[in-house]
Amino acid sequence: MNQQALSSLIWSVADLLRGDFKQSEYGRVILPFTVLRRLDCVLAPTKAEVLKEHAAKQAAGIAFEPFVKRKAGLDFYNVSSLDMGKLMGDQDNIRANLDSYIQGFAPDVRSIFEHFDFAATVERLHKAKLLYLVTEKFANFNLHPTQVNNMQMGLVFEELIRKFAELSNETAGEHFTPREVIRLMVNLLFIEDSDALTKPGVVRTMYDPTAGTGGMLSVAGEYLAELNPKARLTLFGQELNPESHAICKADMLIRGQDISNIILGNTLSDDGMLGKLFDYMLSNPPFGVEWKKIEKAIRDEYERQGHSGRFGPGLPRVSDGSLLFLLHLLSKMRPAVQGGSRVGIVLNGSPLFTGGAGSGESEIRRYVLENDLVEAIVALPTDMFYNTGISTYVWILSNRKPDDRKGFVQLIDASSFWQKMRKSLGSKRKEMSDEHIAQVTKMFGDFVEANLVTLVGADGKEASRQVLMDGETLPDAPAGGKVKTVPVSRIFRNEEFGYHTITVERPLRDEAGKLILGEKGKLKGKPQPDSSLRDTENVPLSEDVDTYFRREVLPHAPDAWIDHEKTKVGYEIPFNRHFYVFEPPRELAEIDTDLKKVTDRIKAMIEGLSA
Repeated sequence: MNQQALSSLIWSVADLLRGDFKQSEYGRVILPFTVLRRLDCVLAPTKAEVLKEHAAKQAAGIAFEPFVKRKAGLDFYNVSSLDMGKLMGDQDNIRANLDSYIQGFAPDVRSIFEHFDFAATVERLHKAKLLYLVTEKFANFNLHPTQVNNMQMGLVFEELIRKFAELSNETAGEHFTPREVIRLMVNLLFIEDSDALTKPGVVRTMYDPTAGTGGMLSVAGEYLAELNPKARLTLFGQELNPESHAICKADMLIRGQDISNIILGNTLSDDGMLGKLFDYMLSNPPFGVEWKKIEKAIRDEYERQGHSGRFGPGLPRVSDGSLLFLLHLLSKMRPAVQGGSRVGIVLNGSPLFTGGAGSGESEIRRYVLENDLVEAIVALPTDMFYNTGISTYVWILSNRKPDDRKGFVQLIDASSFWQKMRKSLGSKRKEMSDEHIAQVTKMFGDFVEANLVTLVGADGKEASRQVLMDGETLPDAPAGGKVKTVPVSRIFRNEEFGYHTITVERPLRDEAGKLILGEKGKLKGKPQPDSSLRDTENVPLSEDVDTYFRREVLPHAPDAWIDHEKTKVGYEIPFNRHFYVFEPPRELAEIDTDLKKVTDRIKAMIEGLSA
């Protein structure tokens, strides 16, 4: 049975729940029971030996855990004499027996069921007289590793999570990052390392500080397994929401990962990976979420530790903590001399440009650009996520850029690379196809500028479209049609995003128009500045400030001067401006012709009605 069929079979348990549970609650029954049955099958071959070892060590008064793990050949165990088959043999006591069976698991595994609030779910099933029926259904599913290996089981579980997310649209964004977005990010992270990752026995680490249900981690693991079945990707994560954390741990357990690497808690205020560094990192932090509740902890670290802590470059405004997650990830990078790290993070538009020179956001952008950490920023289509339709961007960062990328940032506008979904899911109406992902990956991998070329027929309809790399020949326009070209990949030097904000002063004058001179301090004998006429100008870093001032300001205000003490360096990435293409308005004669056609049609319709 393939993954799709098996996940559909397991989800069919929902037929029993209809009426007693809301659709959005089905996952709270099906996901933990799936985990329970999988573990039950995995532990079955060594069950008798584990129980014997447990009894012997208990009798001897010795800590049994390392011994029973060795017998089980796994990082977890269950020392209850029960299993799901035996639960079926005592229908009257199934609730108490199920609880006893859960308590027999290793503490790490028990915590999964606790965070699912499984005891409350069992109680509801018992009161609805459904507990035996549901348990019996799962007891009949053969999820033994000889029938369903770890990768297949991981895909089945991922499909079940997706079904759960789709049925609870209002919270799907918290649970689930669209798979194609993760796939694109993983492609961009791994493409430059494909040679190293295909070597036998390679071991790498990956971390997601906003792990959710573990989608990013599991897709990364699948991708590397496709690339090199002998490679090993050890996965780490932290998640704030207890239910999502439980799902993530369960998914990692099913995939054979060490679940002690998945931490519950707030990543920003309580770093569960203190002192750890990783090869790869992925994150889709919440967009535009304020950090007021944890402000004290963040500011304390910022003030006490400075650049030796996570937030040395600066703090963004309290209303949006996205860039705090970016700084957190940067703090987990291996030094370049130890092999370095690569990072992919999804952010909304505000981290690109919010905040003027000297602000926390600008200082963070300044830090990543002046330290040459940004490889690329990719604009995704709108309406890609379940809980928002806003513009989103994937940032790829690295402290081990290839030589040809050093000093440069690639911007890729993939906002037109989408196809309409057959059925909308919350705010998600669009998806990226495999072809779209491949096109973006190629532009990034080749590190070239490129254009999207659209052939428009004589009827004004799109005939075809293709991505042309810089230097490739433009196709001919169709008869009576035209060729439309827009940039989709551009490359800039880091400093092109920087600017000086200069303060332009004008003199204070009295009612007669005479200059008012300062009487003491630095301004003694000099014109006093008039604060009501004060202005600022942003001068590109590539341009001399005085040259700019003489050209742009003095012709309009000959008495102005620059207060150099107030000059600040700022950075912003005006993404849309770099891809803007001016489209001239239509000719008036063409518009008049169209209007005449419309009015003639309306006239004909009115005449038809009056006849």
